[in-house]
Amino acid sequence: MIKTITFAVCHFTVAFTVAYLLTGSIGISSLLALVEPMCNTVAYYFHEKLWDRIKLKDAEHPTGHTSHAW
Repeated sequence: MIKTITFAVCHFTVAFTVAYLLTGSIGISSLLALVEPMCNTVAYYFHEKLWDRIKLKDAEHPTGHTSHAW
């Protein structure tokens, strides 16, 4: 749990710093640093769903030949 908390603090700090350097606004930087991780969490959920589908297709084709091009 400590690793998760320290990562969250690191993420917030980086997001805030980048936003502040771009905008010069503490308010906007704070908002972005709070909203961006929430958006990433939702995006990550759908990213994992997509990869689960890819893994399922790979499991259905054990020869290693899959339908995706990469």
